[in-house]
Amino acid sequence: MKKVYLDNASTTQLRPEVVQEMSKVLAEDYGNPSSTHSFGRNAKSILELSRKSIAKQLNTSTQEIIFTSCGTEANNWILRSAVKDLKVKRIITSKIEHHAVLYAVQALQREYDIQVDYVAVKPNGEIDITDLVDLLSQETKTLVSLIHVNNEIGTILNLDKVGRICEQHNALFHSDTVQSVGKARIDLQHLPVNFITASAHKFHGPKGVGFAYVKKNSGLQPLFFGGDQEKGLRPGTEAIHQIAGMAKALELSYANLEVERNHIAELKKYAISQLEIEFPAFEINGIQEGFYTLLNIRLPFSDDKTAMILFHLDMKGIAVSRGSACQSGSTRPSHVLAEMLSNEDLKKPSLRISFSHYNSKEDVDLLIEALKSM
Repeated sequence: MKKVYLDNASTTQLRPEVVQEMSKVLAEDYGNPSSTHSFGRNAKSILELSRKSIAKQLNTSTQEIIFTSCGTEANNWILRSAVKDLKVKRIITSKIEHHAVLYAVQALQREYDIQVDYVAVKPNGEIDITDLVDLLSQETKTLVSLIHVNNEIGTILNLDKVGRICEQHNALFHSDTVQSVGKARIDLQHLPVNFITASAHKFHGPKGVGFAYVKKNSGLQPLFFGGDQEKGLRPGTEAIHQIAGMAKALELSYANLEVERNHIAELKKYAISQLEIEFPAFEINGIQEGFYTLLNIRLPFSDDKTAMILFHLDMKGIAVSRGSACQSGSTRPSHVLAEMLSNEDLKKPSLRISFSHYNSKEDVDLLIEALKSM
């Protein structure tokens, strides 16, 4: 049985070159980058060359890239320090953010009694920019935190437009760019954004490593304490092999971006055309023109089939999800879809199909066949 992996929004397959790079560092470059001897200096060199490579891909300076264990840590750090150290009194976010932002904001609201406003979400899952402008008319020190590419439905936020609106209202702007870094060009020299976050395993790098872009002179302080690593902002011995793997993965993702994006976009188009033929009553959650790697669909299946759909597909060797992988063990409906859909539509099975350059039309055909056999 051919296994089909269509859950790339939750994690991605490592590129062979990344495995090779990490294996070399693990075997040969085992020094602690904080040590002053030659082993340490060699590790330090790998660390800083990796930082330089990542900064170059995003057109920013090396001092603005801070390594973390993942996107969740980076999001939590930025939000918490903005409230605690930058004295932000209000956060504007949306109810369709990743839980790494939503739950962090809720915790800060409980601890610091900050004001939290949720910007309106349109029925197609897009952020209502007019509502954002209205919310920003208040004279309170504010941080706006909005996801760039929604990890469940693939709607895309116009970072440049939102950033300029934030600038006009003297608000800080943070965006969770975990789904877009490595899959879309991001030019930090020209984007009016204060903070973004990334996670290597979303762009064919290793799990357990990510980074934050922190605009210089932002005033952020560390989340925890213990060492001077990462300019004193993120203590703890850096995982050199993970960081080198992440830098290699990002470099390759951007080197191959156009070719891979075209391939994946064609696959998504093909999947939609096949669904239209076999399940004419299916609907897309969000918009068809959403991010090229993501397709979230609602199927016209009966209630008895709904509960078994993921199990049935898994038995056929096909991996998809109903929402974010972080909550896939939950039987509750996706918080993103709950914000957009009627109660009736929420009862229907929604599937998140997410593609990578490793997928083929054959994978799509096998998915369609498996759904037809239900």
